[in-house]
Amino acid sequence: MPLDRTLRYGMVGGGPGAFIGAVHRRAAALDGLTNLVAGAFSSDPDKSAQQGRALHLDPDRVYGSYQEMAEQEAALPEDERIDFVSIVTPNFLHFDVAKTFIEHGFHVICDKPMTTTLEDAETLCHLVDEHDAVFCLTHNYTGYPMVKQARAMVQDGTIGEVRKVVVEYPQGWLAERLEAQGDKQADWRTDPDRAGAGALGDIGSHAENLARYVTGLGMDRLCADVGTVVEGRGIDDDANLLVRYENGARGVLYCSQISVGEENDLRLRVYGTKAGLDWRQEDPHYLVVKRNGAPRAVYTHGNDYLSDAAQHNTRIPAGHPEAFIEAFANTYANACRTIAAHLAGEPPDPLDLDFPTVQDGAVGMHFIETALASGEQDAAWVDASYTPPGA
Repeated sequence: MPLDRTLRYGMVGGGPGAFIGAVHRRAAALDGLTNLVAGAFSSDPDKSAQQGRALHLDPDRVYGSYQEMAEQEAALPEDERIDFVSIVTPNFLHFDVAKTFIEHGFHVICDKPMTTTLEDAETLCHLVDEHDAVFCLTHNYTGYPMVKQARAMVQDGTIGEVRKVVVEYPQGWLAERLEAQGDKQADWRTDPDRAGAGALGDIGSHAENLARYVTGLGMDRLCADVGTVVEGRGIDDDANLLVRYENGARGVLYCSQISVGEENDLRLRVYGTKAGLDWRQEDPHYLVVKRNGAPRAVYTHGNDYLSDAAQHNTRIPAGHPEAFIEAFANTYANACRTIAAHLAGEPPDPLDLDFPTVQDGAVGMHFIETALASGEQDAAWVDASYTPPGA
């Protein structure tokens, strides 16, 4: 039988003043599949308690540390403890928190990048397999219906064999040294000890994941011009890559946080032997299909001509906009339904398995480390091929 209740989850991170924690909470709540019942929202117990009060949680389920939370939740009866943890801390904590909760018997939904080193990412791959855990990595841009339609059109041969991939993610918010002005988000995202990598980890990982999700292609080789443009910054804020994919396709990947005037203009173009695809995150309701000698076709969400995956991740009829929170919620909904099936001892719906996994996290870390290594060698071509444990 299907699980006859909503899931219970706890959150690590996402305390007062945090950005991404609130996004995760909204996304998790959208479909009514889960309830937030516990949290260790800050490394400062007072701030954690403050956030717990703001969320109207039972004070006994608001913890001063993630270690305390994992131990005490695991000690609760099965009908009370959390089913999974949502990890929304700065990057350097992802590995320790995920490892702790997996070892205490919990499933995990984690923000990206998954870790700050490939070694830690591969350790998590082994732990997930060892403990039979469901692990979801929130590369939320794969949750957009029209991204799933693009993927389906690559898979069914609509565009032919992929020859060229162009993916870009420009932002401009770090064009000035905000970290020196007390900006909380800039402070940790530009700290190598807490972030691991800068633009490559924060948004380059999204670009790599989106291109791989849609095309199904891993990288074979790359050369990366990785730079720190803003004087005094200790981490990369701009990167430009040439890529050779495993099928021989050529690619360009550009990520930048110093492109003045840009907001979150993630864009993917995929060119095959028959047609090309064009999708932009800032105008996500449309997928443009281009062919030589023919009018451009524009696909929109909410229509029954779309793929099963696109329809599975659409909530409302055509013409009514769905956007960032809904795409994020699709990732949560698919992961939550998979966790529920796991708890009920049933196989999940194959369409619900459509979310980024721990292996995607390892691939992302390999990409980041490989790009940084190429940058350190003055944009030398380097081997980018990789198969994560368990793939």
